[in-house]
Amino acid sequence: MLICRENTEGAYSGIYGHLKKGTADEVATQTMVFTRKGVERIVRFAFEQAMDRPRKKVTLIDKANALRSQDIWTRTFEEVASEYPDIETDHAYIDAACMWMVKNPEWFDVGVCPNLFGDIITDLGAMVQGGMGIAASGNIHPGQVSMFEPIHGSAPKYKGQNKANPIATIMAVSMMLDFLGEKEAGTAIEDAVAGLMQDGQITSLSAGVHGTDELGTMIADRIRS
Repeated sequence: MLICRENTEGAYSGIYGHLKKGTADEVATQTMVFTRKGVERIVRFAFEQAMDRPRKKVTLIDKANALRSQDIWTRTFEEVASEYPDIETDHAYIDAACMWMVKNPEWFDVGVCPNLFGDIITDLGAMVQGGMGIAASGNIHPGQVSMFEPIHGSAPKYKGQNKANPIATIMAVSMMLDFLGEKEAGTAIEDAVAGLMQDGQITSLSAGVHGTDELGTMIADRIRS
């Protein structure tokens, strides 16, 4: 599955404040911001990604039934979808989407969602596929420099122990190559990782079962062969 998360707006836009902070009457506010430009950009990106995938399906994940401002997502999604008649569409509220991702993860192909919900559901998706150590991500800046990295942060508890699982980092390279137009190279990396899992050569994704260097060597050798 591929989750497309809007990454500049929503609840993380930085508009917040406190009234009577530290008192019994304190009030805290956080403003969600959605622009037509920002919403349409990520929705259109999701449909473009789906065009290159076998299933060709995009699911909108929002909470417009309770957060009424997210109606902008519903309307924009419908309008953009009309331009992609070959793409199947679906819709799920974020709570239901989390449930279905655990119960029937195979239902998802490409998902698109606001910033906060994308932050949540990508961690859930990572655990469904095997753990935070193998989930890759990209911060896409259209037409500019983009950044690719594991979905997780650093793992200082594994520093110097040769235990950290490097698959997420390696798969981030696969995503980067695909983004740069080197699709054959990106696919070769993904196929190598998948093949080692399918063949049972990677017996566990837990930190320390395979050494960091061992996994790196296994994947590099698979690509060469």
